[in-house]
Amino acid sequence: MEIRPARASDHPAIVRIILPTIRAGETYALDPGLSEAEAVAYWTGADRETFVAEQDGVVLRTYYLRANQAGGGAHVANCGFMTGAAGRGIGRAMGEHALDRARERGFSAMQFNFVVSTNQHAVKLWRSLGFAEVGRLPGAFRHPGLGVVDALVMFRTL
Repeated sequence: MEIRPARASDHPAIVRIILPTIRAGETYALDPGLSEAEAVAYWTGADRETFVAEQDGVVLRTYYLRANQAGGGAHVANCGFMTGAAGRGIGRAMGEHALDRARERGFSAMQFNFVVSTNQHAVKLWRSLGFAEVGRLPGAFRHPGLGVVDALVMFRTL
């Protein structure tokens, strides 16, 4: 498996990966009605560096890296991951890649602003990669099947 910067030619594969997650509305606070063009524009925006995990010429998963905030908060990285099925090690490999890339870019920490608490695969992965829960936002996410659930703020230094 190779993790590499996304190219414009990857956009159809990126859409294939991110749209089902966006439509499900279970892990991202994005409008489930985003069009394909809006979804790919969000994921590959000018303020972020987008990567894909590819194996045998097939794009399997994707993530982006950006500054969490502008100005005084620009030294902290933020990422978005869409990894799909758990248990294949792709999410971990992308998480490790993101941490390395953030260090290369000079970030001193990484923060996830809104990890849906019911997304146990993500919470477990981030904890195993050294992230700590530094905040809990009670009832901040309306899950389509579970109702109102908490969101977590997770952080680690680099």
